[in-house]
Amino acid sequence: RFNGSNDNLSKTFGSGNRKTFTISAWVKRCKVGDVHTIFSRYTANNDAGFLGLYINPIYLNFTGWSTEYFVTNRVFRDTSAWYHIVLAVDTTQSTSTDRWKLYVNGVQETSFSTTTYPALNADLAINENVAHYVGQYNTANYFNGYMSEVCFIDGLALAADSFGEFGEDSGIWKPIDVSGLTFGNNGFYLDYEDSGNLGNDANGGTDLTENNLTAIDQSTDTCS
Repeated sequence: RFNGSNDNLSKTFGSGNRKTFTISAWVKRCKVGDVHTIFSRYTANNDAGFLGLYINPIYLNFTGWSTEYFVTNRVFRDTSAWYHIVLAVDTTQSTSTDRWKLYVNGVQETSFSTTTYPALNADLAINENVAHYVGQYNTANYFNGYMSEVCFIDGLALAADSFGEFGEDSGIWKPIDVSGLTFGNNGFYLDYEDSGNLGNDANGGTDLTENNLTAIDQSTDTCS
């Protein structure tokens, strides 16, 4: 549970793949009208990355706050629902529209109010030797709600079905076991199962540092 004020997890990355990566997170917002950061990396406004709910649509950008970015036409106002958001990036793709792919609840988003694709083979503002955050952007824009099953994949652009599936009977999108995925040098898997170490990397890598998150923030309200 992220309370929207100074709650975050952080990790200083080593050198990683700045062209190809995937972010997957199950989120449940508790307040509409605010900026809800899922994942970010920030040095300056022209050197930053962000994936989150910007007021109501999903906003993503990994080159600088006002340069290359996407904003969905779809809005996400349901505070009772879990959303599974997957961003797959691969700037080595020759077709520009294949360089950003965004999925929500297992379905690729195709309707955007803003679409600016990164250049071929562009190195993006990620996977460098600086702090990266879950739940915060630039000492502000904290997530207000719940997160579950958060994955960062360094070096692979994966579709949503690497992280979830539609139930055979219900047709509802649900999480699957991700332990067999290749996470890469800076990759991590946050399952939040250890209440005494909410930043534990269940993939076995370096844990993330908890900031204002304690055992009381662990919740049984999850996507599973």
